[in-house]
Amino acid sequence: MIQEQLTAETMEETSLVYLMKNYANYNFWANLTLVNWLKPHPEALLEQEVLSSFKSVKLTLAHILQAQEYWYSILTKTEFKFREYGSLNDIFDSLLKQSENLATYITAIGENKFNEKTEIQSPWFTSDFENFEYVLHVFNHSTYHRGQIITICHNLGITGAPMTDYNFYNVVAK
Repeated sequence: MIQEQLTAETMEETSLVYLMKNYANYNFWANLTLVNWLKPHPEALLEQEVLSSFKSVKLTLAHILQAQEYWYSILTKTEFKFREYGSLNDIFDSLLKQSENLATYITAIGENKFNEKTEIQSPWFTSDFENFEYVLHVFNHSTYHRGQIITICHNLGITGAPMTDYNFYNVVAK
C-alpha cells in the first residue's frame, strides 16, 4: 500500500490533507480486503440476482469500479468513458488497480489541489465544490456499496465477512 509514503509526508500537512490521503489508503485496503474475501466463492453465486439496488455482487462491484473511475476522471481532469466489464475476475483486478491508482494520485497531491474548486456539468447533476468534497464522496460511496455487498452475500448464505471499518483500518490494519 501507499501507507509508508503517507506516514513520512504528513508531518507538515493539515488535518484535512492527512484525512484525504489516509482515506485513499483505507479505500484501497478495504477494497482489497473485500475482494480477497469474495475471490474463493463461485462466480455463479456472486452473479446470482437478489433484491437490492444492484442485483448481484458482481454488478455492485462493477458500480463501485465505475464510480471510482468517474471521480478519478473528475479529479485528474481526464475523459471518462463508460465501459463494459468482463468476468468477475476482471472486475476484481480492475477495481484493485483503480483503487491503487486513486490512492497513489491522492497521496501525491497537496492542500492547494484539495481546496481547488472543480465545476462539474453532468447529465445527473451540476456542482462546483472543492476537490476534497469529491474525494470524500467517492470513498463514502464505495463504503456504502461495500456494505450492500455484505448484505447481498448474507442473503446468498455467504458469511464471515471481513471487518472493513475505517476505525478498524486505523487501529489494526494500517
